[in-house]
Amino acid sequence: MICADELGPVIPRAFPPAPGWSPDGHRIKNELDYSRGPEKTWVYGGLRVRDGIEVTTTAASRNSVNYQHFLLKIEDANPSGTIWIVTDNLSSHNSKSTREWLEDHPRIQHVFIPVGACWLNLQEGWWRLFRKAALADRSFCGPDDIAEVTTAATAQLNARAKPWIWGRPTPPTRILRRRFEYRL
Repeated sequence: MICADELGPVIPRAFPPAPGWSPDGHRIKNELDYSRGPEKTWVYGGLRVRDGIEVTTTAASRNSVNYQHFLLKIEDANPSGTIWIVTDNLSSHNSKSTREWLEDHPRIQHVFIPVGACWLNLQEGWWRLFRKAALADRSFCGPDDIAEVTTAATAQLNARAKPWIWGRPTPPTRILRRRFEYRL
């Protein structure tokens, strides 16, 4: 079972973020820029739940062709058996071209999570680890830098991967240091 999702757009930022306050105490105001820019990059990720290994790739856009390239990478990483892909019901995941592509790859089976239940996809929790390892407090010159950092962070996180279990672990049993006794 593979939990798959997209992260993005990740935008190169070649300047440091603005500080929160100036030396004389007033708040710094920057001009807001809501454009995504021509160099946005999407990160596709697939988490193999049984051992915690991740497969990632980057793409310039989020479309059916790039999603199919990502599925091919997942198929190469899992050489045997049926591959169940748990993902959201995005148009690129369920498009006509993707369905036709899946007919040629019968090992891959899609399972779509309900709308509004993204917490069922364990990939969302892995994105939090990825953002901290790869994207936090960094500036990038372009999409190639984002792809390089994605590859490095995925390798680092895969080196210490563990199986993903949905829910909280059982609390450890409490060891009593002293036994209390009543004395008469």
